[in-house]
Amino acid sequence: MKRARFTEEQIIAVLKEHEAGAKTADLARKHGISEATIYNWKAKFGGMDVSEARRLKALEDENAKLKKLLAEQMLDAAALRELLSKKMVGPAAKPAAVAHLEAKMGLSERRACSIVGADRKMIRYRSCRPPDTELRARLRELANQSRRFGYRRLFVLLRREGEPSGINRIHRLYREEGLTVRKRRARRKATGSRAPILVEAKPNARWSIDFVYDQFANGRRLRVLNIVDDVTKECLGAIPDTSISGRRVARELTMIVERRGKPGSIVSNNGTEFTCNAMLAWCKDTGIDWHFIAPGKPIQNAFVESFNGRMRDELLNETLFFDLDDARTKIAVWVADYNSDRPHSSLKYLTPAAYAATFTATGDRLRNPDQLRRSPVAPPAPLGVQTPETLTANG
Repeated sequence: MKRARFTEEQIIAVLKEHEAGAKTADLARKHGISEATIYNWKAKFGGMDVSEARRLKALEDENAKLKKLLAEQMLDAAALRELLSKKMVGPAAKPAAVAHLEAKMGLSERRACSIVGADRKMIRYRSCRPPDTELRARLRELANQSRRFGYRRLFVLLRREGEPSGINRIHRLYREEGLTVRKRRARRKATGSRAPILVEAKPNARWSIDFVYDQFANGRRLRVLNIVDDVTKECLGAIPDTSISGRRVARELTMIVERRGKPGSIVSNNGTEFTCNAMLAWCKDTGIDWHFIAPGKPIQNAFVESFNGRMRDELLNETLFFDLDDARTKIAVWVADYNSDRPHSSLKYLTPAAYAATFTATGDRLRNPDQLRRSPVAPPAPLGVQTPETLTANG
C-alpha cells in the first residue's frame, strides 16, 4: 500500500531531529523513507518553521494552478486558430467544427464543445428527417431551368405540379442545396414626395414603352423594343433588331393596337425614336395620349423599367445570341413563358395572362371566387405598394 504523504509539520519535525544530531540512516529507518528524501526535504525546507513551509506549499499549489490555466488558454487559442478557416455560421457548422477539433487536436468532446460554444446534446443528435431526394432533385431541375428564380417562384411552380410541401420546407431545401440567387446591390433611392399618375385598373388603361440594349456573340449591338401593359403586366411586344427607327416603332404599335385595342395612354422617355415627326403624326392620327417622363427620371416609367430588369436578369445575362434570327426566336420563347407560365409577385403570383383573364370584355373585374385562383404565397407588401385591385400608380 502506498504510504500517505507527509504533512509540513511532520517534515519540519524530522528535519529538527536531524539538526539535533540524529543520524540520517536512523531517521530514514525510523520514518520509513529513503535517505535521499531527507536530503531533498532539507534542501527545500531547511531553516523554515511550520508556517513558512505551509506558505511555500500554498505558493507551489497556486503556481501549478496558474500553469494549468495558462496551458488551457493556450490550447483554446490554438483550437480557435485551427477554426479560423472554417465558417461558424448556423448550427450545422458547429458539429463539423467539434469533429475537426477532436480529430485534429485530440480534444475531448466536452472540451471541443466548450471552445465552439455548442451544446453536447446538439452534437450527439442524429436527424430522423427523410432525405427528400426526389423533391431536392426536382427543385434543382427547376432552379437550373430558371436560374434567376427565387424560392417563392419555385414554390409556386412546384405547387402547380401538386407538391404538398409548404413554403418553409421549400425554403429550407432551397438553402441547403445552395440555390440562393445572388442579388445585385440596390441603388440608393431618392427621398421626397412624388405625385403619382393614377390609372384605372383595367387592361389597356396605359402602356409603357422603352428600349433595352444587348449585343450578339460577335460584339454587334442589339436593341429590343419592349411594350408593357402597366395593369396586367403583360408583355405586348419585345421586338429585337440592330436598328429601330421612329417609323418602325409606329408600325409595331399599329399592329399591337389592331390585335389588342387602343390604349388610354402610352408612357415613354424622351428618346429620339419617340419624339420624331413619325411618332407625333401617329399619335395625332390615332388620338392616343402620349406622356413623356421628365428627363433623367426613369423611375417615372417604372413598370417597363422593372420589366427590363427582369429581362436583363433572366434572359439577356443568361443567353448568348448568335444572330438576329436566333435572338428573335429566344426572346419570343421567353416572352411567351413570361406571359403564360412565370408567376408574377405583384399579381399575387398569378401569371400576367391569368390575371388579364380575370377582367371582362368591358374591363370589369371578375369577383367569382371560383374564377380567381388563390395565391399559395402571401408575402408582406412593401410600404406604399398597392394591390392590383386598386388603382395602379407610377410616381
